[in-house]
Amino acid sequence: MASYTVDTVIEAPRDVVYSIFADRENNSDFLPISTRLKTPGTTERQGIGAVHFIGLGPVGASEQIIELVPGERIVYKVVAGLPVKRHVGTIGFTDAANGTRVVYTMESEPKLPVPGKVLEMALKVLIGAFVSGVRKEAAKRA
Repeated sequence: MASYTVDTVIEAPRDVVYSIFADRENNSDFLPISTRLKTPGTTERQGIGAVHFIGLGPVGASEQIIELVPGERIVYKVVAGLPVKRHVGTIGFTDAANGTRVVYTMESEPKLPVPGKVLEMALKVLIGAFVSGVRKEAAKRA
């Protein structure tokens, strides 16, 4: 299993940063990928149980929200589309002196033999692109 974590501060209030990460069906507004809600959550449209498709055209992954603590944490897992035994993303939010501290971790266990360092680099690119997009969107909204 490979894991990668980004620990960064985004210069915007926590409610703004959290709302951007939590509104996964509209992430394609600021990311170079398409996102859409496939299945609504059990009590909220994008809440626990919600499944989002994230990808390019028809190629991508389906991610399900498995834990949601508003303003504090989002946890999702890949349920289809990637050759993984397990892939979990955890995004934590806390206040920082000049904005919001975001700790984003991805853990992935592939079904295929992939060198750990290669998988870690892929996770780094994925998290980096997402955080960079959120940072730019937060600057517009703050």
